Amino acid sequence: MKKNILQGKNIVLGVCGGIAAYKSVEVLRRLVKLGASVRVIMTRSATQFVGPTTFEVLSENKVCLDLFDGADDASIQHIAWAEAAQAVVVAPATANMAAKLAHGIADDAMSTFMLAVTSPVLICPSMNSNMFEHPAHQRNLKQLEADGCSILSPGEGELACGITGPGRLPEPFEIVDRLISLLTPNDFFDKTILVTAGPTREPIDPVRFISNPSSGKMGYALARAAEYRGARVILVTGPVNLMPPLNVETIPVATVDEMATAVFSRLNESDVIVKVAAVSDYRPEKSETHKIKKGDEGIKLALTRTTDILKTIGQQKRKNQILVGFAAETQDMEVYARKKLEEKRLDLIAANLIGPPDSGFGADTNRMTLFFSGGRKIALDVMDKDAVAHLILDQVVELMKSKTQT
Repeated sequence: MKKNILQGKNIVLGVCGGIAAYKSVEVLRRLVKLGASVRVIMTRSATQFVGPTTFEVLSENKVCLDLFDGADDASIQHIAWAEAAQAVVVAPATANMAAKLAHGIADDAMSTFMLAVTSPVLICPSMNSNMFEHPAHQRNLKQLEADGCSILSPGEGELACGITGPGRLPEPFEIVDRLISLLTPNDFFDKTILVTAGPTREPIDPVRFISNPSSGKMGYALARAAEYRGARVILVTGPVNLMPPLNVETIPVATVDEMATAVFSRLNESDVIVKVAAVSDYRPEKSETHKIKKGDEGIKLALTRTTDILKTIGQQKRKNQILVGFAAETQDMEVYARKKLEEKRLDLIAANLIGPPDSGFGADTNRMTLFFSGGRKIALDVMDKDAVAHLILDQVVELMKSKTQT
């Protein structure tokens, strides 16, 4: 599965009249950046907030405003757009537009276009809180869901009208993220995936700790990809500077013991465990209560082994569970990866050499080799971590199929 489901897709962005229409510009920009071909259709009231020229420049396509605008093909362009659309996003969607769509009213360009659409539709309501909560509007949203539309609930906060409550249009990154999820095949539907990510920290004293440079990017990419593909995702994460993926249960931890407790408590409910976290192998025998002061001579730090979380999971895993490990090596990668694969009873291990700038800690890309318990291996080219995540999950799908057949 390609990592960017929007690449080359024909997307139609519908913009209704509301103060949140300015956010639609950023939605368009993000869609185009991800390689989508975007056409924009606007209501007349939307042009009172953002001019169509802005959307035309960013999309490099003419904006549709009217069914009859003097062009030779204007009267049928909404049908052509509907037939070509592979997804439609209405952001913001006003209460008026939601009512039209729920009742099949087609009295302007957008509502007429929407009645001809057969592709997936994401509706993003945005309005005054009282309007949003009105029973009539809520009935309309339920009808749209029953008709097959996906509804992205608005956020809560202070609105332009001065009221605080639900009605804020979600941020553009969230709208695009939910569109990606909507278009991604749900081959992990009804599965629970447990992912660990990031580093751990073992305290020496209140201000110092033993850790590593793991950024958490690979683990977060796997959690995000699994959620896109329909899984219920549990993400156990060490300290990182990343925003948790949407719709993912995130459990923050710091030490190896904290990570072990969180992971072991969720093993029984997990169908797949992907252990990406860079866990400290050692911790200080004693963590000082107060800061260690600098002296004239050095100090000796006694270390002891931490819990081997991955090995313990391998010993406890059920026959139908899939266990994926990761190995970051500086030399003899295949030797060490295969040894870890066997000793810890893994189904798959993803290994890479750290050191090169395009692979390993902190990089946005990775050069991975996948090793399987049967002896097979797959060497991947350098690619961004989102792509790596989907390729690993592709292999997990095959492993799940093989276990079901045995």
